[in-house]
Amino acid sequence: MSAAVAAYDRNNIFARILRGEIPCKKVYEDEHALAFHDIHPQAKIHVLVIPKGAYVSMADFSAQASDKEIAGFVRAVGKTAEILGVVESGYRLLANHGPNSHQEVPHLHVHIFGGQALGKMLAVERKA
Repeated sequence: MSAAVAAYDRNNIFARILRGEIPCKKVYEDEHALAFHDIHPQAKIHVLVIPKGAYVSMADFSAQASDKEIAGFVRAVGKTAEILGVVESGYRLLANHGPNSHQEVPHLHVHIFGGQALGKMLAVERKA
């Protein structure tokens, strides 16, 4: 594990959702992952998929999760997109890592955006 991976905060909002302390509008759940609607959607369809294990980021997950957890999580993302009906029309996946990406919750999560044309991927000012 890289020294850059922060310690997992067991009281983050996604950990609390996984423990059933905070409700969510569930889309999909299996032994490895939970998918639910974002409470502040940024697109017509905006769903989060989180692994059930205590992982801060994709770097942490890819280094520490078992092969079974990794395969299960990836399959849960695909199954969720299928349930949402966005496979044919297309969708965007987004996973933030760390402060420069504006990761707000220190638990690995993948956003699924869809249900509409999403436009350019990034609106970033380029510096010369």
